[in-house]
Amino acid sequence: MYNNKYSSQLLEKAVTEIGRLPGIGSKTALRLALYLLRQEEGRVDALAESLTNMRKGVHYCQICYNICDDERCEICSNPSRDASTVCVVENVQDVMAIENTMQYRGLYHVLGGVISPMDGIGPSDLQIESLVERVRKGGINEVILALSPTMEGDTTNYFIYRKLEGTDVKVTVIARGVAQNDELQYTDEVTLGRALAGRIPFAK
Repeated sequence: MYNNKYSSQLLEKAVTEIGRLPGIGSKTALRLALYLLRQEEGRVDALAESLTNMRKGVHYCQICYNICDDERCEICSNPSRDASTVCVVENVQDVMAIENTMQYRGLYHVLGGVISPMDGIGPSDLQIESLVERVRKGGINEVILALSPTMEGDTTNYFIYRKLEGTDVKVTVIARGVAQNDELQYTDEVTLGRALAGRIPFAK
């Protein structure tokens, strides 16, 4: 039996699936489903196809773990980028945010999150060992820790700093132009650019 507030089981299923998206409540999900129902069939098919292709075709870069369509992302494949500098970020949204500042020409390393015991996320759940391995291979002079200035971000910064002790790499952290507890991806481009440009050596 389906919820009798819907006149169609197919509509209810669509609303249920749309409602699984983050930030989408039941009313918004219903509004979006009804909107799609009013569109031409070709437009809906194009949306469905693009989502399917994205899910099947998007990969994680083998070097930095940014999203891409090939084995390596465009940033890692670009010979004009400064391969001696690696900026460590939490997620792909942070890569996009920093790229929008147009003030950074190095490479990235996407951790896929931050250490958060309360959420059951430990160092082994993140791309930390792969970062250490990149540094050990040589060619990297500076690692910029550009994680959000939260307790979890600071904990992750310190863990990475300790993992990189004993290497010749310079470890820096972005300046605190980003407000405490703010997420990097929501920081405006000017503030983020200044914080990155004003980075300082990491201190215990």
